[in-house]
Amino acid sequence: MIKGILFDKDGTLLDYAKSWVPVNYELAKLAARGDPALADTLLLACGMDPKTSHVMPDSLLAAGNTVEIATGMVAAGAPWDVETLRATLDHLFANSASLAVPVTELQPYFASLHAQGYKLGVASSDNEASIRQTAARFGFSDFLHFVAGYDSGYGTKPEPGMVLAFCAATGLAPQEVAVVGDNNHDLHMGRNAGAGLTVAVLTGTGSPASLSAASDHCLNDITELGDILKQNAAYSIGPKIGIDFR
Repeated sequence: MIKGILFDKDGTLLDYAKSWVPVNYELAKLAARGDPALADTLLLACGMDPKTSHVMPDSLLAAGNTVEIATGMVAAGAPWDVETLRATLDHLFANSASLAVPVTELQPYFASLHAQGYKLGVASSDNEASIRQTAARFGFSDFLHFVAGYDSGYGTKPEPGMVLAFCAATGLAPQEVAVVGDNNHDLHMGRNAGAGLTVAVLTGTGSPASLSAASDHCLNDITELGDILKQNAAYSIGPKIGIDFR
C-alpha cells in the first residue's frame, strides 16, 4: 500500500512550458554572454529549439541538473568554466522561483494529501534552495517531510539515492512509495530504488510514447493522482476482506 509520495518539481508540480521556457532563453543568453547566435547554439545543444521553444524529452534542459547543463553548454562553446557557470545558473534558477506557474493550486493539493496521512516529499534536479523557495511561495512547505535537490548529498537522478533518503526520513519502505515525475530520469530513479509505483505526468516535456516503458501510470497531471491512490488503497484492503478488486 502506498504511504508516501515523492514528487519531481519542474514539469510535475510546475507547468514546464510556462515556468521554464522563458528561463531557458535567459540562461542561454547569460551563458553566451549576450551573443544571440551562440545562445541559439547552446539551446540546441541542450535540447531546445530556439525558434519553436520545443524541448526534447529527457534532454539536458528537460531533465539535467545544473552541473550537467553547465557542462553541456561549455562543451557547446559557452565561454565559461563549468563551476563558475554552474554557480551562476544555480543563482538564476533560485531567483526564477518567483516566475513559476503551478499546474494546480498546490497549497490545498498538498494539504489534502497530508490530511489523508501520506508522507510527502519533493526530489528535483534543481538545487535545494530553489525547491524550498518554490514550496514557500506556493504555501506547501509545512506539508513536506523531505526535500532533495541535486546538491543535497543524496546523489542525482536516475540514481536511487533521493528515494532511499526519503524512505530513511519517513520510515517507509521503497515499495510503499510512489514516485511522480515528467521525465524518465524521475521514473528510472523510482524503478532503481524499488518504488511501489512510478507515475508519469504530461505537464512537462515527456509524452505517452516516451514515458510508457518506465511508468505504471501516465496521467495528464497530478490532479489525477487521487484516483490512482484510491485504486491502490482499495486493492490493498480488498484481499483482507475477501474482495478481489482486480
